[in-house]
Amino acid sequence: MKILFTICGRAGSKGIHNKNIKTFCEFPLPLYSLSALDLYLTKHPECDADIALNTDSLDLKEILCTNTKRNVYYIPRKHTLTGDFVAKKDVIKDTLIEMENLTHTSYEMVVDLDITSPLRTVHDIENLIQKFRDTSCDVVFSAVPSRRSPYFNMVYNNNGSFERIIPTNFTARQEAPDVFDMNASLYAYRCEHLKAGYGALEGYNELILMYDTAVLDLDHENDFTLMQVIAHFLFQTNQEFNEVRCNILNLV
Repeated sequence: MKILFTICGRAGSKGIHNKNIKTFCEFPLPLYSLSALDLYLTKHPECDADIALNTDSLDLKEILCTNTKRNVYYIPRKHTLTGDFVAKKDVIKDTLIEMENLTHTSYEMVVDLDITSPLRTVHDIENLIQKFRDTSCDVVFSAVPSRRSPYFNMVYNNNGSFERIIPTNFTARQEAPDVFDMNASLYAYRCEHLKAGYGALEGYNELILMYDTAVLDLDHENDFTLMQVIAHFLFQTNQEFNEVRCNILNLV
């Protein structure tokens, strides 16, 4: 059974102009996802897989589909899937259906790598796929331990009075349940679950923990700058992160 790896990104973006094709630490941002995937497939030659890009951006298509090493199928983004409020699971589902029709293949799972999460390692992809195969779950997603807890030190404005999001009598964070931030870097979906229209938090799900890089969402230019500062440090101090960056040279 084959794995379908998906990389999805639309033209333009809110907050950061052309976020999905920006240069990140000297290389186009989407090449970090392809590089990690290339390293995984090189390390696991037994893995039968296809890679698909779903986009309406010709610039993004040029960056990924003209790489010198991996065949990347191009799935044009349907106009109905380009809006600001389109759920990503619907884009991944469309990519799966189009790829099944194009390749006449039945896939074991769909693994999505988010373009705006460049700081992932081969080990992260291995953990995700192994977790999926070791369980009967519908979805595996990546996460990191949360730095804040809705049970203890997160509040909301209730008509001018700030209250805990989840009312409790906890006096120490250690009393509260462990909570996690979904970092949106990696998802593995069971194909039937995806086709039925279900999301990551529906059905039976599991998670894998990744290295905590402060979970910066790339929504503003300042986020992009801070993420590059973190990335440069990790590239200098962590071989697993650095090999992904260095391997980009083998793709261009």
